[in-house]
Amino acid sequence: MNEIRRRRLLLILLLLAAAGVAAALVTLALQQNLTYLHTPSEVHEGKVPMDSRFRLGGVVCEDSLRRTEGSLEARFDITDREGWYEVRHVGILPDLFREGQSVIATGRVVEGRFEADEVLAKHDETYMPREVEQAMRKPKAGAGVGCRQGAQATAGAEPSEDPQPVDAEAEALPSTSES
Repeated sequence: MNEIRRRRLLLILLLLAAAGVAAALVTLALQQNLTYLHTPSEVHEGKVPMDSRFRLGGVVCEDSLRRTEGSLEARFDITDREGWYEVRHVGILPDLFREGQSVIATGRVVEGRFEADEVLAKHDETYMPREVEQAMRKPKAGAGVGCRQGAQATAGAEPSEDPQPVDAEAEALPSTSES
């Protein structure tokens, strides 16, 4: 093999190795930034890695919104109509957030409660994540089951006593623009 072919072969091998390393780094970075969408039932069944970030999707249970007075802390329950999971969020909730509304919260489980870094509220009547829609199509287990009031006996959960229930409409700020 002459010198020119040897250099070309070496150059091609170095380019292939560099491309392989770049592809591996990109794949690793993407895997670390993925957040999967799960339902409250999947969390209770242990199908979710509790030590990583994920998205919790479902509907905010009626009469579950509790705010801590004097802070931006809000606690509420998310249901997929089979089970529920308590969510704690410190920050401003979206304008479209309300009880009975579909939401997706991003965060992780800390001490048996979902600590949300971000809460997204559905903005359109027709949009719902496929996983949440499929979970909500499943038959209901019984009247009221799926939220804290109906599932308390089966889930064995105690309601938090820190935050007090709040009427979400009473706390809404008046709108300054007419649409």
